Amino acid sequence: MKKENRRMAQQRRAEERRKKELRRKISKAIVIGVPTLAVIILIVAIIVSEVRTSSENGSDANVSTEDTSGTDSSSADDSSEASDTTSYSTDTSLTVENGDTVNIDYVGTVDGVEFNGGSTNGAGTDLEIGSGRYIDDFEEQLIGSHPGDTVEVNVTFPEDYGNEDLNGQDAVFEVTVNGIYE
Repeated sequence: MKKENRRMAQQRRAEERRKKELRRKISKAIVIGVPTLAVIILIVAIIVSEVRTSSENGSDANVSTEDTSGTDSSSADDSSEASDTTSYSTDTSLTVENGDTVNIDYVGTVDGVEFNGGSTNGAGTDLEIGSGRYIDDFEEQLIGSHPGDTVEVNVTFPEDYGNEDLNGQDAVFEVTVNGIYE
């Protein structure tokens, strides 16, 4: 009987050692795994955010004065906001004035060549004249135009624009005024 009790005690101790070792391994995996998983999730979230922001900025990324890191989707968001609340008028007797919100299409070129992100691709975008969201005096050159007009807007990208191909470059935008929000 003593042998049997001794063997049972050894088995219990062996089982307790296995459980203790398993707990230690699980604890070690949690201590290492959770922070590693958190870092991976953070990196993926940053990448997804950058991809989503750059796709939301779309064509406006190269004309907006906001930095190209995607912290502001200015015109892309304005388009949905303005069109949700009211529609724009195409009445050709209206004149674009400072403070107006207009819907425009544009195609930008540098040295006669269209550049990536320099076009609305016919999708239109909303712009508040005088907001300062677009480079140089882009907005001011639209003042006095009418819905349906095509205006040639000449601008110079800032030296520190953030896009090496456009930094300091002179550009010409063919801008069509689709309408003025009333």
